[in-house]
Parts: sequence; C-alpha cells; structure tokens
Amino acid sequence: MTDYNDCIVFLLAKAYQRAHANIKRRLNAYGLTPVQNIVLEALRCEEGLSAGDLSSKLVLDSATLSGVLDRMSEKGWVSKYVDDADKRILRIYLSEKARDLHDSLAKEREGANEEILRELSLEERLLLKRLLKDLR
Repeated sequence: MTDYNDCIVFLLAKAYQRAHANIKRRLNAYGLTPVQNIVLEALRCEEGLSAGDLSSKLVLDSATLSGVLDRMSEKGWVSKYVDDADKRILRIYLSEKARDLHDSLAKEREGANEEILRELSLEERLLLKRLLKDLR
C-alpha cells in the first residue's frame, strides 16, 4: 500500500493548493479569481467564443461557466452578445478594462509561475509541464 507521502493524488492536490493560493493572492488586488483570469486569457487568444466553446476549451461545465461569466460581466471584465446568425448562441468578448489590464495580469501569472517553479531546473520545468499536459 502506498504511503500518503508517495500518493500521486495527494501530491497533486498539495501542489495545486500551493499554486492556487499563490495566483489567488496575486489576483485579489484586481478582484479576479483564478478561473476568471483563465477565462480572460482564453478570450484574449480567441475573442468572441461562444459560451459553449469556451466551456469546452477550459473543461468547465456550462453551469459553472455561466455563473463565472455573469459575475465577470457584472464587474466589467467581459461583454456578452447574442450571436446575430443564431440567437441561441452567446458570444463573449473582452471589455476595455480587461484589455487595458492584460499586461499587468500576464505579469502576475508569470510571477506566480516563477515562484512555483523557482526550485526546478529548465529541464525539470519542461518535463513537469509536459507531464501535466499529458495528465490533463
């Protein structure tokens, strides 16, 4: 039987807790959560996604994403528009506020990544990233 200190599930959970607390602390000044930040980054890469496509890309269930988008819209981070061609589709766009703060948010994300990876060599960083993508 695996000791909890060698249990992958336990180790991943503790690593997640540390990483999540780190980025959460950094984003708090902006009034953003880590999930909201990743929504902004996904939209920066591909603005005008439908809520369904965004849900698929971020692997979030539609009910969760719907609440996230509602709060982001209320706080002025995104705008939601009904698709002209298909009224059933909701398209999501970055607000001017989100565009203006992109560089600052990217620096916070980079700082969080650097803090988490500080002890790892370049090779270890690349391997960790590859392994996490494979597990995802």
